[in-house]
Amino acid sequence: MQLGFVSAILPDLSLEEVLAFAAETGYACVEIMCWPRGKAERRYAGVTHIDVGDLTADDAAQVRALLDRYGVRISGLGYYPNPLAPDQAEAQVYVDHLRKVIQAAELLEIPVVNTFVGRDWTRTVEENWSRFLQVWRPLIAFAEDHGVKIGIENCPMLFTRDEWPGGKNLATSPAIWRRMFEAIPSDHFGLNFDPSHFIWQQMDYLAPLREFADRLFHIHAKDARIDRHRLDQVGVLAYPNDWHTPKLPGLGDVDWGAFFSVLTDVGYRGPVCVEVEDRAFEGSLEARKASLTQSLAYLRQYLTVDMG
Repeated sequence: MQLGFVSAILPDLSLEEVLAFAAETGYACVEIMCWPRGKAERRYAGVTHIDVGDLTADDAAQVRALLDRYGVRISGLGYYPNPLAPDQAEAQVYVDHLRKVIQAAELLEIPVVNTFVGRDWTRTVEENWSRFLQVWRPLIAFAEDHGVKIGIENCPMLFTRDEWPGGKNLATSPAIWRRMFEAIPSDHFGLNFDPSHFIWQQMDYLAPLREFADRLFHIHAKDARIDRHRLDQVGVLAYPNDWHTPKLPGLGDVDWGAFFSVLTDVGYRGPVCVEVEDRAFEGSLEARKASLTQSLAYLRQYLTVDMG
């Protein structure tokens, strides 16, 4: 396993500055954000550390030279839109850019692209299913053709009023994953697993590591704290942001010792990337850098050697 971080927390740094910070701090890899350039749609979106829109072979060679210079690798390319948005013209923009990210991954010789399945949040899972198949069967086939794996993050994208009631990502539970992988039985279709999303859904975040061991393409290390007093006041039917808080690893309710114990047992040897969404560390660039330094120091106790 290799410890890394998600570059979205450092939007004000260039790619070279991100890689230099990773090397200086001691991280082995970085998940690089590849949103289209422009205004962010939401918090942590819109970050572009590699512009895949017109990426050339020369551009890719320059990126690889930076990786060699700093001794850091890219764990995956990240782009997290809603490819199943109810406005089909909007959704097509996301699908088209996702294809560009896949092509860039092939050009850069990066094995994984991380993203969301998406969802029309006003409709049920059943009502979304035919659209899911229509969009994702050709996308996974496209990824296969380019030798790239797709890691779907399990974030429900259901935190606030504009995402209510269904959330903007279908791939939220083992039951749905089983159905997805049966419908699209490709070894290029898997998970970018984040245990924090199972914390607030009050689900077992260890059992899926065993059942879906062969689908674990990438791991996000983010914690979450359930605020029990607040939950007692508003209940689980309130917006989740009313009673839970994303935190740095070790500051929430994930048992990271148990988590890494199971990861090693199932033979996972890929990247584990810290994803910072802890508002307590967002006040300045220095604080955000400190959050990454603190997270690395904490997680190193569970992974002292590269087991790749």
